[in-house]
Amino acid sequence: MNKINDNQVITSIEIMKQEHEEIRRMLKIIRKACNRILQGEPINFEHFKMIIDFIMNYADSHHHGKEEKFLFAEMENRLGPLGSKLIRNGMYVEHDLGRLYVKELGEALERVKEGDEESKLDVIANAVSYTHLLERHIAKENEVVYGFGISKLPVDVLEAINQQTAFFEEEAADKGIQIKYLEILKILEAIY
Repeated sequence: MNKINDNQVITSIEIMKQEHEEIRRMLKIIRKACNRILQGEPINFEHFKMIIDFIMNYADSHHHGKEEKFLFAEMENRLGPLGSKLIRNGMYVEHDLGRLYVKELGEALERVKEGDEESKLDVIANAVSYTHLLERHIAKENEVVYGFGISKLPVDVLEAINQQTAFFEEEAADKGIQIKYLEILKILEAIY
């Protein structure tokens, strides 16, 4: 587990909630970038490349990766039909829908690059749909799903999730994942 100081340990849930705040910051950037398109500015393809990179590799692979591999897997396996339904029919479905919006966003950007002006609608539609989905998804996880997991999973399982998360975070830090994507966030926030 990550330590703030000698007396306080950061749990996996606290890490995931902090990442939610970072993802929310990117959602604001996405909306502002879409508003600029709406105002008639040309699409900045380099900025959208950075946005998609952040979504795919930080929000999805890094953040959702921890949820799916550790917390959600335990909730689905240990909390009976309610836990399974919440995770399989709720969280996983929303993760997959987010991936679809990002895939469609990338394809729309390519069409615009090739001269299809009408595809700007698809850029905005998919990007904004992603922001709406993630805002609701994050609220559900913060307000319901995480608390349900904490209250229902055995302490030893929660401790194992914390250890797995700490190891995952250390491996990511060794690869520079957190630094890279938080830097992308700062760069884009300075522009948008």
